[in-house]
Amino acid sequence: MSIKRLLRTFKVQNYWQRQGLIKYIFVFLFLGFAFRIVSVNQLDAGKVSLQEKGVKQTINKLTETARRGDILDRNGEILASSLILKKVNLDPTKVQLEYIPKLATALNMSNKKLSKILAKKRKIGSRYLIIKKNLMLTDPIISNIVKLQKEKIKDRTKVCRIKKKKDKVELLDRALSFLKVKEIKITYSNIKSCQKEKIDGLVLQEDTYRSYPKGASLAPLLGRTHRDSGIETEFNHVLAGQDGKKQLKYNQNSRGSYFIPEIISTLKHGQDIKLTIDSKIQYHAYTALEKSVKKHAADSGSAIILAANGEVLAMANYPADDPNDRSVYNAENYRNRVLSDKVEPGSTMKPFTMVLALDQNKITATADELIDVSKSIGHIKSDTKARRHGNAITIKKILEKSHNLGTVNVSERLDKEDMYSTWSKLGFGRPLGLIPGIETSGSLRHFDSWGLADKRTLSFGHGPMETNLAQLARAYLVFANKGSIPPLKLLKEANTIEDTVQVFNPKSVDKIAQLLDSVASNKGSGYRAQIKGYHVAGKTGTAEMVVNGAYSKKGAKRTFFTGFVPVQNPQYIMAIRLDYPKKCYTSWNPNIRNKCEGSNSAAMVFKEAMSNILTNDKSIKFIASK
Repeated sequence: MSIKRLLRTFKVQNYWQRQGLIKYIFVFLFLGFAFRIVSVNQLDAGKVSLQEKGVKQTINKLTETARRGDILDRNGEILASSLILKKVNLDPTKVQLEYIPKLATALNMSNKKLSKILAKKRKIGSRYLIIKKNLMLTDPIISNIVKLQKEKIKDRTKVCRIKKKKDKVELLDRALSFLKVKEIKITYSNIKSCQKEKIDGLVLQEDTYRSYPKGASLAPLLGRTHRDSGIETEFNHVLAGQDGKKQLKYNQNSRGSYFIPEIISTLKHGQDIKLTIDSKIQYHAYTALEKSVKKHAADSGSAIILAANGEVLAMANYPADDPNDRSVYNAENYRNRVLSDKVEPGSTMKPFTMVLALDQNKITATADELIDVSKSIGHIKSDTKARRHGNAITIKKILEKSHNLGTVNVSERLDKEDMYSTWSKLGFGRPLGLIPGIETSGSLRHFDSWGLADKRTLSFGHGPMETNLAQLARAYLVFANKGSIPPLKLLKEANTIEDTVQVFNPKSVDKIAQLLDSVASNKGSGYRAQIKGYHVAGKTGTAEMVVNGAYSKKGAKRTFFTGFVPVQNPQYIMAIRLDYPKKCYTSWNPNIRNKCEGSNSAAMVFKEAMSNILTNDKSIKFIASK
């Protein structure tokens, strides 16, 4: 047979057999793939199929954090703001021991200290450790950490690990084990493996820090986020905003992508809040209050300053903590006593008794009108001390000397229903709505429940009434608004719901205001509230403190002063309260101790704060002499 014939025979020999074999192989492969696709689709992974589990794992939720709004004063000064900061988070179980020296250097810590902290955390299996927080974006630690994370391969540290490797089993032993003739115990050997690695378990995360630039001076008013009552808590729904959330959702019918972004909640940054507070006026009120509380060894103090239109310019409390210092916390030092405490205001209420009596023509308040103080009225006794100014004195003298019996004599001419109605119009016993979460509405019992003693003591700030300091200050707005009283306002942009209420006749208010001018004079009880170059009017007050339902047996008192300046067309109204001052002195000799009254404690806060405020307010005319 020729060579060509042999080659042709070789080419066609077993051709169909080989072709059929290849076909069968492809069929088997196809069936194998088809089976695998079905099995993967239907494979049970717990209570869900593997496909469902895969879809759930690929769903990715993305969160955009909302920025908390700022709190501003009336002039745009920042009172509270959220700073964008960084924090360093470590996973102690992942940080390589060889990297501790480099990491300590980057964190500006000692190697020994960091090693000790990490060892302690690893011992309990902790995987979360904030080693540094509140880092400003310009802090060198941030750049150190970034540099460490991005180390080039050549600069990385060699990390050695001990790995367990299964010891090799001889072929004969494996065969004998398979035939169950011999049992083989699997053993492992420790093998040291070293190679250059990047640092693990180190994450630089975004952080926020609520900053309070004015420190302790505004702490009880603002509060702190998620902890104390105040503006931060009361208006959290406005300040907090809403985090934005998106989800990548599986959609097998989509044409462009299998994973479509779905918005769960829209990102809304928190809104800024502007208060009526003037941070400069607030500072003067706070520092004067702090000085007086310390000087007079008082338990605490509070003060509020209002503009004539009812806007709150300052609301100060002492003692108070700096909210920027998270290591110190005392709930009492975040209590806003101006709004939360209800107290008897004492003789600061006497001017309203006189205005009402003048309005009803029960008195004339002239220099020739004399009020008899020679006889006791009910439980208000007449004694030699009470009559040291004479058996009959003028309304001016009653206010100057804060004479209880003289005030009660005037109140005897008034009807209890009229007194109740007037006190109600002044706002006593009703909430102000400034910060509802912490505010007390005070109390004013209905006149049907009053006895004679109640009406008499009400005339000088005791008996059937209690008030907070803000309500007391608001009542004095009648002297700045021709007898009417506007609602108070703390949020600059908010609209007030209440209307201005006319309480007294403008002429009556003006006449009593002129008499209150003499209270803040050398002849009056408010002599220490005098400010050179300005006409000041006001009224002192002293009230025994109620402890466990009864007046203190130790003589604990609260002292008050409420005043306004200037007397004509007042621009500032300020109310001050000191709780249990223990060290007070005479005016003529600061070394001689005297009992603490509103005259020698609270009135001094008014002078200290208002002197600084008026010096910086060029709209109020300075006069050469008073």
